[in-house]
Amino acid sequence: MSGILDGKTVLITGIITDASIAFSTASVAQEQGAKVIITGIPERLRLIDRIAKRLPKEVPPAIPLDVTDEESLGTLADKVRELAPEGVDGVVHSIAFAPKTLMGPDAVPFLDGPGPDVAKSFEISAWSYASLARAALPVMNEGGSIVGMDFDPRTALPDYNWMGVSKAALESVNRYVAREVGYAKKIRSNLVAAGPIKTLAAKAISGTATDDAKKLNMLNTYWDGASPIGWDVNDPTVVGKSVCTLLSDWLPGTTGSIVYVDGGASHNTWFPENFLSE
Repeated sequence: MSGILDGKTVLITGIITDASIAFSTASVAQEQGAKVIITGIPERLRLIDRIAKRLPKEVPPAIPLDVTDEESLGTLADKVRELAPEGVDGVVHSIAFAPKTLMGPDAVPFLDGPGPDVAKSFEISAWSYASLARAALPVMNEGGSIVGMDFDPRTALPDYNWMGVSKAALESVNRYVAREVGYAKKIRSNLVAAGPIKTLAAKAISGTATDDAKKLNMLNTYWDGASPIGWDVNDPTVVGKSVCTLLSDWLPGTTGSIVYVDGGASHNTWFPENFLSE
């Protein structure tokens, strides 16, 4: 049985645990016929390669990539060519970071966010989408697809703070990237705004203390209730499948867009079942 990514080669960033959305995307991509190449933060390559062994199929050792370092970005295309002389058809950006001062239970008040920390959050979480697109463009095949990971920033969420601002910036960056790569090689660029998934990023928001874990559980309960079709925080495959659909040829006219994969919760106001009862 053929898959929607048969014959395609996909470059995936952001694998750090087997619970990550990037890992789920890589797994689904392989199941759908893609050849997968991964990258990793240089200081964590051994860990990432160990995690990658849990994928359905073997992948080459992770390419070291620091999306904030021009030298690292400048060598990406050559390193990809070594593993995929045929070029790549898709790129997945699953990278975000904010210092503890800006996000989570230990963050300073929003108005007190230090400028240098905000700049670092923007650089890694938003600017890097453009820097990755620029670095990968020479080895991307015409008509390919770039997909980034978003978390709906239209409302101000407790503890999310400046990461929410960075995600709002990412949405704007995506539109400009779509314009640039579309005119250059007819490449599409889109974001997937996923609902909450139990990943390292989610733990960074909620913290590890009991009271902070309760906050995440409350968010999860709300999300499941607000979703007309339900939401499972333990199932990143739902998001991975959606990312792979964008990487495929099945959405050929979609670019510069945001695809919401959150069970519909972000578009639905939810109240407890007995809210209107007497």
